[in-house]
Amino acid sequence: MTVIDRVHTASPRQCWVRLGAATVAWWALYSVNLPFWDWLLGDAAGLELESRLGSGIHFFLYDTVKILLLLTGIIFLVTVLRSFMSVERTRALLGGKREGVGNVAAAGLGVITPFCSCSAVPAFIGFVAAGVPVGVTMSFLIASPLVNEVAIALLLGLFGWGPTLLYVGAGLTIAIVAGFVLGRMKPERWIEPFVFETKIGGHAIDPGMSLTWNDRIQMGLEEVGEILKKIWPYLLVGIGIGAAIHGWAPEQWFAEHAGPENLFAVPLAVLLGVPLYSNAAGILPMVEALFDKGLPMGTLLAFMMATVALSLPEMILLRRVLKPQLIGLFIAVVTVGIVAVGYLFNAVIPA
Repeated sequence: MTVIDRVHTASPRQCWVRLGAATVAWWALYSVNLPFWDWLLGDAAGLELESRLGSGIHFFLYDTVKILLLLTGIIFLVTVLRSFMSVERTRALLGGKREGVGNVAAAGLGVITPFCSCSAVPAFIGFVAAGVPVGVTMSFLIASPLVNEVAIALLLGLFGWGPTLLYVGAGLTIAIVAGFVLGRMKPERWIEPFVFETKIGGHAIDPGMSLTWNDRIQMGLEEVGEILKKIWPYLLVGIGIGAAIHGWAPEQWFAEHAGPENLFAVPLAVLLGVPLYSNAAGILPMVEALFDKGLPMGTLLAFMMATVALSLPEMILLRRVLKPQLIGLFIAVVTVGIVAVGYLFNAVIPA
């Protein structure tokens, strides 16, 4: 009995009931993930969650579950949506003359998604697997951590609308232009082949194939299993590295060497931010402390953006789907953009 035969044995009502139950279960797991690990490690196990050991263990367990849940949900949804449209048709809609519009839309979507860099990777996989042009997906991947909601809130509270809009505009410009330029370099050759292949029952999808909702749901489940099977080692290694260095924040040294007197403070802040993997909310206390010590806002923004956009764990995750050439271009483009934003802000808002 084939996969298609098996899924047809379930009635449409059973199919929707199971899907509804799975959605509720997914949302429940995502909602209790943080409080569960807070309780288990802090209350039950007695770990000090503010310590380096406690913070690292909590980070690893919480982020592993969170990213696995995000991967599962995003891959499933994108696969089901993709079953209605072939890769060729999707590329036709977003490619060519519409590519610039696609870059703008993808960058805007990246801004409103509250993801750290590693959380944005599952969405990137979903876009590429859906046949969206790689240049457009790169605009999303760059914008998602580069222009984040925590930085927007921080700037708005400290300096008002002018600098905040300048930050958002600069980040969006970097993401749109970089994605458009990368898209012109034929980056599809630097994507691992499995990303482009959605399968059902061991066979590539035929766009002319007549699929029921049961078939589409089964296709989504199979794709979740296939992709998770391919990337889970990279996922665990990446999050493990992030957990090992999580919480290490040399505030005093940074204040001494990256102050307003140092012309190279912005590049130094970017270099220091890369190994300190965190999300924007996690790094905000350090940013606030350094701002109080007199560091310029541009240097701090460069540090925060590098922390969330150029993390080592993200590069490890991306290596499963991108070849080194595209990863290198991604790092170079984002680094140049972050440094430019840092110097721009230091010029507009001196310490």
